[in-house]
Amino acid sequence: MTDVMANVSCISMRGRGMLITGEPGSGKSSLALALLDRGAELVGDDGVVLTKDNGRIVASPPPNTEGLIEIRNVGLLEVPTTSAPISIVIHLTAEAERLPLGTNEALLLGEPVPQVDLYPDTPALPLRAEAALEIYGQIPDTA
Repeated sequence: MTDVMANVSCISMRGRGMLITGEPGSGKSSLALALLDRGAELVGDDGVVLTKDNGRIVASPPPNTEGLIEIRNVGLLEVPTTSAPISIVIHLTAEAERLPLGTNEALLLGEPVPQVDLYPDTPALPLRAEAALEIYGQIPDTA
């Protein structure tokens, strides 16, 4: 089972994929860029290919924009890409709860994945996203 998702960004950090969702202009590419600066690898910007593999959802670069990330007001930057099993969905929204009790859940190709809603307009956003990955991100099952 395969699906192409548009209007999302995705990075891999320590072997775990982080799918970044949100409304257009919410800062998905900016968050991905900041996480690249913190050691992440790009999977895809403005789209990814999702494949179901033994109950895991694996994100791969989209063929039409592979290796490109948009830097708003600057242009496109070419970077290396990778594939990664999705461990968490970070949803950028101004409606994010200040102190949530646990996580939400996103369904990707019918599989549940932890989802954390984050307020997008903060300089600490990359730190919050990385903390969410560490606290809630599933460790990919290699079986």
